[in-house]
Amino acid sequence: MRGNGSGMEERYEEFLIEGRNAVLEAFRAGKTIDKLYVQDGCKDGPIQSIVHEAKKGDTILRFVPRERLDQMSAEGRHQGVIAQAAAYEYAQVEDLLAAAREKGEDPFLILLDGIEDPHNLGAILRTANQLGAHGVIIPKRRAVGLTGTVAKTSAGAINYTPVAKVTNLVQTMQELKKQGLWFVCADMDGEVMYRANLTGPLGIVIGNEGNGVSRLVKETCDFNVSIPMKGQIDSLNASVAMGVLGYEAFRQRYEKQ
Repeated sequence: MRGNGSGMEERYEEFLIEGRNAVLEAFRAGKTIDKLYVQDGCKDGPIQSIVHEAKKGDTILRFVPRERLDQMSAEGRHQGVIAQAAAYEYAQVEDLLAAAREKGEDPFLILLDGIEDPHNLGAILRTANQLGAHGVIIPKRRAVGLTGTVAKTSAGAINYTPVAKVTNLVQTMQELKKQGLWFVCADMDGEVMYRANLTGPLGIVIGNEGNGVSRLVKETCDFNVSIPMKGQIDSLNASVAMGVLGYEAFRQRYEKQ
């Protein structure tokens, strides 16, 4: 999606909110704030009010030198505080399940364990939309959020495929298991994906670009599957792996209809 002079491009810019009043009002208005950067040593009343608001939710709080804020600031008028807001609002996990119920379908979710490249996340959202996935779940920490780059790379899919951000991915999986979901992990040592049953209420778990799926998340999965490969290198890009495994699940689910 491209801007046409009507302001559409602004929706894809990374939201950096600068200045004490602006940041405080963003919190009070309910804007989703991913990270709050506060100048080291600032402890006056307005700053304390902002920090208090940040601690009410899931905002990641960072105390940094003034030089870091100066580098981030567009005009150098940050007043000791800059907030990084999500380019788009996050959904709740229940919203994803509700989307499946509304369509009369088994839940089909994509869980990302520490994806850090915004281009990968954007590409995954684009593919998830084409697969008919009911949503994507990402962790709060050590993972990219819904930035402007993600929005651009998703080619508009971010408008249609909800993303939920959770504090603890393992705990979320355990709660979803109670609601009937099974989880499959993409892993080189797993069973070949063509032999696995990828129908029914399902969550596909894709790991970090460098380290793969973390140990606890892998142990929480019900089974592991591998993608057959014949080349000299032993791994695929995270978004490509998600697409290949996701489309095998799509094929099985489509044929079952």
